[in-house]
Amino acid sequence: MTAVAGVLPSAPAPAGAARTATAGYSRAMADSAETDETLMARAGRGDRLAYARLVDRHLRRVHAVARRFLADGPEAEDVAQEAFLRVWTQAPRWQPDGARFTTWLYRITVNLCIDRKRRVTPLPLEAAGEPEDGRPDGFAARHRDEVQTALSGAIALLPDSQRAAVLLSYYEGLGNAETATILGTTVGAVESLLVRARRALKDRLGGVLAGALEEGP
Repeated sequence: MTAVAGVLPSAPAPAGAARTATAGYSRAMADSAETDETLMARAGRGDRLAYARLVDRHLRRVHAVARRFLADGPEAEDVAQEAFLRVWTQAPRWQPDGARFTTWLYRITVNLCIDRKRRVTPLPLEAAGEPEDGRPDGFAARHRDEVQTALSGAIALLPDSQRAAVLLSYYEGLGNAETATILGTTVGAVESLLVRARRALKDRLGGVLAGALEEGP
């Protein structure tokens, strides 16, 4: 995965860099106790340490959402970088409006994924080519891998809105209300998306695999 530094805004080294760095490390320790919303407000005032803390907290989750949505590692890295560049550029104008920072960040990520998916022609899924493992635990591990591969492939074939609802609800563990806010729709619409997604997965994979989504992955 691309290094965290890849999403940090560049800046020339200030005078007295050693003293600044020492003070910066002390302040970074305090950052860990601050909420995302407080850090975002500081980032909006040009505080790069606060922004770096937000990146450190959320980059992996943003990348994971993008990777599951797009089924493409390099594309997911591009989405993650673009999402955090938007965090930095929009920080001065950001207003929580009662929503959590992560809700806003997920919305950016999902929208970027949808835009990118519409521009890029998806590659066909390829079957795993790993050699057979004859050990009993090896068979179990291979079966789990095959189940996850099949499930990921079936989720990738869902319409964008259904895929987003599944990933946010079952993989990220968000409630229907927050998922609805991220997708710009209603709780009832999210529930309907999930019902249709489960039905489609059941049709493609059978009840055992689709049933795994009843309680999460």
